[in-house]
Formats: sequence, C-alpha cells, structure tokens
Amino acid sequence: MTRSVAGLIAMALLMPQPKALSDLHAQARAESKGVQVGYCTSLKNLAAAKSAGFDYVELNTTEIANLTDAEFESAVADTARIGLPTPASNSFVPATIRLTGPAIDRDQQAAYVTKAFDRVSKLGVRIVVFGSGGARRVPDGFSRDEAFRQLVDFGRRAAQLARPRGITIAVEPLRREETNIINSAADGLELVNAISDPNFQLMVDFYHLASEHEDPGIIVLARAHLRHLHMANPDGRVFPQSRGEFAYEPFFAALRSIGYGQRISVEASTKDLKTEAPRAIALLRGMF
Repeated sequence: MTRSVAGLIAMALLMPQPKALSDLHAQARAESKGVQVGYCTSLKNLAAAKSAGFDYVELNTTEIANLTDAEFESAVADTARIGLPTPASNSFVPATIRLTGPAIDRDQQAAYVTKAFDRVSKLGVRIVVFGSGGARRVPDGFSRDEAFRQLVDFGRRAAQLARPRGITIAVEPLRREETNIINSAADGLELVNAISDPNFQLMVDFYHLASEHEDPGIIVLARAHLRHLHMANPDGRVFPQSRGEFAYEPFFAALRSIGYGQRISVEASTKDLKTEAPRAIALLRGMF
C-alpha cells in the first residue's frame, strides 16, 4: 500500500538519524558556529563578499576549470590573500559536455571532472554542487529511463574521482524551466539512492523547491543525505530580506527539525550588495 508523503515524513521524524549525519550535526553544535551563510559568486567578487560579511564564497566550478594555468595560480594566491573560505562550488559540468543522450563521451567527462576536481580542491572546495541543467538535459526523443541510467553511471564515476580529493558531489534538483530531469528533491533523492556512494549526496535550493511547489517536508525524508542548501527569495530570485516577504517558515521548520547545521549559500541577484547582504545573512542565521 502506498503511504502518503505526510505519513512518510511523520515516520521519518520518529526514526533515529543515521550516525554519519548525527555526527555532523553534533560536531556543528559542539563548535558553536551555527549554520554558515555564503554567497554564490565569481572569483572577482571574493573581497566584496568578505566585506559584506559572508562566512564563505561558493565558487563557479566551470569558471575555475576554464582558467589558464597562470590564471589559476593567480586565483589561488588571491584567495589566500583575501582569506575568505571557499568550501563549495557550483556550475559543475558545462552544457558542452553531454551527460545524457546518444552522444555522451565518457572519456571527455572523466578528463573534465578530473581537472575540475584537482583545481577546486586546491582552493579548499569540499562540496561540488551538481546542477548543470544543460549538461544533463534529456534530448528530445531520448529515453528518460536510459538518461537516468546515464546519470547514475556518471555519478558513480564522478564520486570515485571525488573521494581521494576530499570532495562530495551534491546533486541539485532544478525547476522544469532549467532542465527536464531531476526537478524535485524527491527526484534528487532517488538519484542519490540509485548511485549509493557516500561521495554523491543531495543539496536543496529553496528557489527551485518553491518553484516546483514541492512539500518542504522532503527535507525530513532526505535528512541522511542533505549536505548543502541554496537560498533566494523566489519573487524575483533576489536576496531574501525579511521573514514576511515569502512563506519561508515551513522550509526552515523542516531544517530545524533535523538539526541541520552546515551551510546555506545565497544564490540570488542584488542591486545593493553592501546593504542587502547583511540583512540576508541576519535573516538566515535567525531562521535557524
């Protein structure tokens, strides 16, 4: 008999957390750091992000992979000089490298992922967000089941490359306007379970969750695999500024219920970083 989502969530709340995730939460509480708030931006904005008060910056993986060797060494030096941690990166695979469809090239995939991981790991990245809507988009007429199997195969191979570099891949469900596969956190959880590798886990972006009208209770079901978050006010995909501007509470209530204590990155636009960033940071810290 099929159980309702609400019933599954209620059951999950009564279940003990898996040891690995419980340990992460206990460590976060013991260190008294709380949830860290970061900013998704490019290398050129590191100093501005630090000045605005962010705890870290989430970099662009493709940007870093495409730098010349000289540009990359300069980026490493600049990051060290500015002193703002860069523990996460997004934009994992460019659209030019196909992950689904009849024209995938596994050798090309492996070469790109190896280079990208080598570089971001030198910058201190430990979470690589796997959105890459263009790369994973299923071509018209191609079997979605086969595309899913291709993503499972890619995820397993990428996780093997991530492990020795201390990286965890976190798949990002994206709204239907941005890709046509893995559109909900439930879809992402299905992929994570199919890959079944500790270095391939899940992240949730509130903007996409809200756009897809997904029940925030999925957070509870996914708690053993949740490793990262993105945040934006869905009304315009802008910096969040106040509790009353959008229905944020159910999402954060679910996060509080599982004791989430890791990172949340603002992935949004702003016309006034100096003014809006401190408000967003204070709001997000307060929500936890």
